[in-house]
Amino acid sequence: MHPNPAFRAETAEANLAAALARGFGALCVNGAAGPLVSHLPFCANAGAIEFHIVRNAPMARALATPQPAVMLVSTADAYVSPDWYGMDHQVPTWNYHAVHLRGRVELLPETALRGHLERLSATFENQLQKAPWKIDKMPDEELVRKMRAIVPAVLHLEDVQGTLKLGQNKPAAARIAAGKAMLAEGFGTGAAEIGTRMATPD
Repeated sequence: MHPNPAFRAETAEANLAAALARGFGALCVNGAAGPLVSHLPFCANAGAIEFHIVRNAPMARALATPQPAVMLVSTADAYVSPDWYGMDHQVPTWNYHAVHLRGRVELLPETALRGHLERLSATFENQLQKAPWKIDKMPDEELVRKMRAIVPAVLHLEDVQGTLKLGQNKPAAARIAAGKAMLAEGFGTGAAEIGTRMATPD
């Protein structure tokens, strides 16, 4: 996380809500030969973060016993041109909102897999305008075959930290000007979101 306290003002609750709204992150654990990373969708369940891992992935083997882990979630980011501030002696940078979810991760029993998949698919399908896809649309034999390839897991949350970097260390007028320029011509995975938040007066 960025050490500047100006970028660390979001509450743990707000950071967790942003991570859950994104619903996709990178799980990191220590493996025997070095760090392991898996990119995966997730959802909340009973105060924890649940997800699944490909059964034959190194990550699944590393979790044969519970391990400390961190889930990295990037909710939005965008490039910032120094010209946009209207100030001398600025440099290029990126503004972003990133959340780290730390805790202990463990595999769940196979009996937990179907319920997990139902909750996970509902989390995303319910955000669409159509009738949600449901797991019972799959023929039983095909569902069993696909489920053999994955294992359910859970991250028991112990700490939530976030960096929300919006140029809060700049004068308000400069930050707002940069936000408006970002909305007009910015790029990144969340230029509209970052630009809007920068361009909104405190």
